Amino acid sequence: QALFNLLIPDHAADAFSPPRLSEPGPWDVLVEWLLAGLSHWDAEHFLFIAEHGYLYEHNCAFLPLYPLSLWAVARGALWPLQWLLQLRSRLLLAAVLLNSLFSILAAAALYELGCVVLRRRRVAFLAALLFSLSPANVFMAAAYSESMFAFLAFSAMWQLEKGQSWLSGLLFSLASGARANGLINAGFFLYSRGKCFALQLQVASGSVRKLPLLWKRVLSLASSAVLMCAGIFLPFVLFQYYAYRRFCGPGPGLDQTIPEPLLQLARDKGYHPAAMDGVKPPWCSQGVPVVYSYIQDIYWNVGFLRYFELKQIPNFLLALPVTLLTSWAAWTYISTNPRHCLTLGLERAKTEEEGKPKDGFCCPAAFVYVVHATALLAFGFSCMHVQVLTRFLGSSSPILYWFPAHLLQEHEPLLWSARTDYPPSGKPVLGKSDSCGKETPENPIVRLLLNWRLITPLSKSILGFFVCYWLLGLILHCNFLPWT
Repeated sequence: QALFNLLIPDHAADAFSPPRLSEPGPWDVLVEWLLAGLSHWDAEHFLFIAEHGYLYEHNCAFLPLYPLSLWAVARGALWPLQWLLQLRSRLLLAAVLLNSLFSILAAAALYELGCVVLRRRRVAFLAALLFSLSPANVFMAAAYSESMFAFLAFSAMWQLEKGQSWLSGLLFSLASGARANGLINAGFFLYSRGKCFALQLQVASGSVRKLPLLWKRVLSLASSAVLMCAGIFLPFVLFQYYAYRRFCGPGPGLDQTIPEPLLQLARDKGYHPAAMDGVKPPWCSQGVPVVYSYIQDIYWNVGFLRYFELKQIPNFLLALPVTLLTSWAAWTYISTNPRHCLTLGLERAKTEEEGKPKDGFCCPAAFVYVVHATALLAFGFSCMHVQVLTRFLGSSSPILYWFPAHLLQEHEPLLWSARTDYPPSGKPVLGKSDSCGKETPENPIVRLLLNWRLITPLSKSILGFFVCYWLLGLILHCNFLPWT
């Protein structure tokens, strides 16, 4: 990104770009020269919030966990650098370090989750490698909350699959403090509890004598589900309350504490600082004052079918690959497991039933993840700026990586076992055997890329999508050009 940022001049975009309040030193100039490409677009908001707090109303579209983490690292672990770097430079450096760590941990969590759900380690490994080459990669590296959210969400899903409900609930709760779409993760708990209850009903007898025990189980499952979901919603609700107190409470004269350059920026751009001149924003008088939905509506024109305009066709084309891939994944799963999908996976499986996949992408355990990805796709396509679908799904859903890994595993001969000429075993050649008969690790994605002419058209399409978006994202995003 440093190279692209150096060779390509930045586009003059009408994006949030607050002024620097002090003259940068030589080391600040060096950090900016190396990492400035990772501080553009929404990254400016996160860095600004970490440095100045929620001064402007539209800053409240960005939830606090990630900027708080930047603030903590910049003022904590990077505190010894305060003699060389200003706070802004330390925040940018903290963002790069944290996102590198979160991306690695997210890939590891995705691998572990894939091992538990898919029960095919090689497919899980392929998926983790694809995540490392994610088409949303630039947002995992830049000062965005995507990498933190991916780590928290994938880890929470993994812990829930392992039966660690309370740890999973804590991780899901933290995820909802990083991104608002973390609220939909409450569906994983509701489904888990509902499935548990449905399976218990099918096993237990309908005897009246067991009715009190049945009601006890119902109350226990319902109370735990409600409690967990409340914990997931709590960070978001607390932040809305904080925003209400800050922007709608009695005027504390906060405008006097805002530096003059930032006040001037507000006047020039029409931003609304907290309690400026005692004027309260319109959302304060709503029955349920939620600043997040107000900002999405007023500032970014987010709403049902609002983006369906002829001038947005290029953005729909930009979102077309991830839309087709996720839709294909949903269709593949539904067509393979029609009865399982019609019964919502709540019907007890018959051990003697044949023809049903027991592991891999189409396994019964993947149902809730397919539903989750489909719901995100439907909401994002109809209600959001459609071009963000790539990073929206890339940081939230394992399906975007499991399904391509499944396709590569099933249809790419270079990944099949050397002992067979077909893929049913699900065992690709991931490495070479040494003299002791042990497997030497080899990266299968790199192997496919190095043998580009030999791989199938399907493999070329999948890897082409991942690599092209990985590269184009760096080139365009780092120079203030429109991207996903």
